[in-house]
Amino acid sequence: MTPLMRRLLPDVAEVTEVRGELSAPPLFPEEEAVVARSVGERRREFATGRRCARLSLAALGLPAQPLRSGPHGEPLWPEGVVGALSHCAGYRVAAVARATDLAALGIDAETAGPLPDGVLEAVSLPEERAHLARLRASQPHLPWDRLLFSAKESVYKAWFPLARTMLGFDMARLSFTVVPDAGSSGVRGTFSARLLRPLAPAFADAVGGPVLDGWWLVDEGLVLTAIAPPVRRTTAGPGNETSADRAGPGPSHPAGPRTSHRPAVTLSDPLPAGTTHRPAGTPSSPLPTGATHRSAVSASGPPAPA
Repeated sequence: MTPLMRRLLPDVAEVTEVRGELSAPPLFPEEEAVVARSVGERRREFATGRRCARLSLAALGLPAQPLRSGPHGEPLWPEGVVGALSHCAGYRVAAVARATDLAALGIDAETAGPLPDGVLEAVSLPEERAHLARLRASQPHLPWDRLLFSAKESVYKAWFPLARTMLGFDMARLSFTVVPDAGSSGVRGTFSARLLRPLAPAFADAVGGPVLDGWWLVDEGLVLTAIAPPVRRTTAGPGNETSADRAGPGPSHPAGPRTSHRPAVTLSDPLPAGTTHRPAGTPSSPLPTGATHRSAVSASGPPAPA
């Protein structure tokens, strides 16, 4: 399998992405207990996500340890680590980095098809829908509504571990650009998300402002998005003030085609036929106005662990 998420993240991130399921390393008892009563599909995607995470953590030099779930189903990463998981039909991915390198990390994977009827209106702002209409006129082959949804999921996954508060789909305004990517398959670009709510102090301290910049990719039947703001470096300025060593507009890592410095895990066994996935926050019916993201949760059910 061609590394996909690897192309969207800086080299300080360790990424494990697979097509199919991983049967090793074994889950810890604490992890097994989380999905003991779940259906088979849910158990498989949870187990492979945890195994991907374990491989990524090992690449950082960390020992094997349980990856527990928080009260909202979010993965609880080891101290000093930022990370995120995602899964969709046929694809699982985990990305981690040291908290001394990245302030936050958000990733999302979706199948490259349109959203169900009514969902776009529930997860987007009027100006975003107008923006997507313009993009669709110039690039009609791309699933712009699914891309918007995925990017908002990545925003939420970067936001929540720092802010510890929910973030509604209407609390971030996104815009997209396409980046020429000579020599690479698929279509890639950047996106910018402006948060429309007061910033949680921990988030403001770590990220520095209300704008998050990320990358997106549509390739091999998948939509992938990622956000990885670097740690803010401060230096003493005039009058003993501090100023952040921030990158300019757009994502901080290079815009050129990326290759993996560590090959992605590739499996020869496909997922079971008929496997389906309800992406994080995707309901079976339109979300209500002001709906909030819930990691790996359907709108009609309780939180499920990522």
